[in-house]
Amino acid sequence: MSSEHSVNVSLETHLVSALEPLLFITDASLSIRLAQHLSDPRGIIPYDILLSVSRWSRSATGSSALRACSPPLDPNSYTMIALLAGTTTSPERKFGPYQPPQEPERLVAQEKRERKAITTIINGVLSIIGSGAAAWIGSERTNWRQEWRVLFALFVAVVVAISETALYIIWQSRSSSHLTTAKTRKHIRAKKEDNENPSLPNHSPTNEDDRGGLRLRIQKKPTSNENLQ
Repeated sequence: MSSEHSVNVSLETHLVSALEPLLFITDASLSIRLAQHLSDPRGIIPYDILLSVSRWSRSATGSSALRACSPPLDPNSYTMIALLAGTTTSPERKFGPYQPPQEPERLVAQEKRERKAITTIINGVLSIIGSGAAAWIGSERTNWRQEWRVLFALFVAVVVAISETALYIIWQSRSSSHLTTAKTRKHIRAKKEDNENPSLPNHSPTNEDDRGGLRLRIQKKPTSNENLQ
């Protein structure tokens, strides 16, 4: 299903001036719809109405009606390009801020960090399961009852889980700090390059340049004797 029926266009001044003469020459249904939206205080008009106007202007009935007006109206002024020129799509909607696409290098680094994090989590889970199983198997020779062996295995697994969680938190914090440091260094480097290579260098003459120019003008100034000669 087309989404053009749910899209509105800002009703600009030039668009109102172009659509008002059509109220008296278009068919009744299109004229009523135009009248309703031309007086809309929100200042918007549906896209499908403009599309209907454009199609009507290209029809034989519409083009003849436009030329029969006094003064005649140009059918080319009612093409979609002409009607949508200078307008805003969906002005009543509030869109989120534009998020530019990330750089390829940053995407590769992010994917690398994600793979490393997944690998770390899998290794931690396997370590927890392995330590619990090892504790269960190792407690066979202790002549403990099954309940104590289960508790011992769970205790070892919980201790390993806590240690793995702490190690993962430390690794995650270090990774975040390294990423922040890299961004800061990149920003400082870019700012330093901009300062070293300005696009429009400003040259302000110093006092020595002014004195040098003044001295040169004084030396070149002809004397009264030279003028007489």
